[in-house]
Amino acid sequence: MASPRRLPLSLSRRGFLLATAGAGAALGLAQAPARAAAAPRPFGRYGAPSARLNARTLYVDPSGRGDFTSVQAAVTAVGGSGWTLVIAPGTYRETVSVDRSRTEMTWLGAGDGPRDVVIVYDNAAGTPKPDGSGTYGTTGSATTTVRGDGFTAHRITFANDFLREEHPEISGTQAVAIKVQGDRSAFHHCRFLGHQDTLYSDSNAASVFARQFFSHCYVEGDVDFVFGRATAVFEHCHFRTLNRTDLSGAPYGFVFAPSTEAANPHGYLVTRGRVSSEAPDGYYKLARPWVPSSSTTARPMLTVRDTWLGPGIDAVAPYANMRDAHPWQDQRFAEYRNTGPGAVVTVPENRPQLADEQAESANRATWLGDWRPPEAC
Repeated sequence: MASPRRLPLSLSRRGFLLATAGAGAALGLAQAPARAAAAPRPFGRYGAPSARLNARTLYVDPSGRGDFTSVQAAVTAVGGSGWTLVIAPGTYRETVSVDRSRTEMTWLGAGDGPRDVVIVYDNAAGTPKPDGSGTYGTTGSATTTVRGDGFTAHRITFANDFLREEHPEISGTQAVAIKVQGDRSAFHHCRFLGHQDTLYSDSNAASVFARQFFSHCYVEGDVDFVFGRATAVFEHCHFRTLNRTDLSGAPYGFVFAPSTEAANPHGYLVTRGRVSSEAPDGYYKLARPWVPSSSTTARPMLTVRDTWLGPGIDAVAPYANMRDAHPWQDQRFAEYRNTGPGAVVTVPENRPQLADEQAESANRATWLGDWRPPEAC
């Protein structure tokens, strides 16, 4: 195996966000808007406060040309169902929470792509709360939390830029970019950036089988960076594993850590995607099952099909246990017609494959049932 590359993580993480969001000073993810200062129409084709798309549309712009300068302020201002937020290009350093009463909400990034609209913060599970009441925990670390059903986002980056190397005093390094719990949640052309626990694709309760759809999205991280108990379909998505300088050997981490309830027939489905890496070859596992101590009725499910797996994935042993009491072989892991060096089957018992007849039903329609996700706009 190749030796690890030693990259400055603060530069790679914040520099990447900085360059692609167009914000201000280096290494700081400044709060200045990405393009708003020069753009005569910060909301693009989506109107403006003087010419709204409809009465339930609000405009967010950090330079003050909208109804609100922060995303959370706009969310707090509305109640009920069916609101749309048009978000101007900029870097929004804040935490945002959409509660269960705010349903059928849509967020439209008004830039040319997800790099132009960035919602980011840097809480981790072990970060002390300002009021002294303890630490945030994994759920509390989320930059954005969505509990309401029917949420849709287009062309937005959700990020958590907490860095282990900057906080050696913190042992709880889970740092969620977004936690999605609502049913019928859709994300088109979005980015999810973080390190550990980047994308928490979950539900509001173990008995609720929340359906979520991710189309043409980009997700990066290192440890369990796509995880949770939702029924989620990832179509044409790119997953990228990051390099690490704090470890001397493999594995660096795991792409997926589903925690699907045993009663739920559908967990994570990855189709026509791509898994790449900036780490040495073979330093990442594709998945491990998460059976939380709070929900031992979980039987994690992951199907990866028609997806390119790069050399960063350990092709010999792509799955591992999180706890020996719940071996991955007892869970519902399967692959089908994957390609790339990380998909080469060298030890068949380590690479469970769907039969052709099983693969016929491993698709979006089966996973999402009677819900048809909104199209990208």
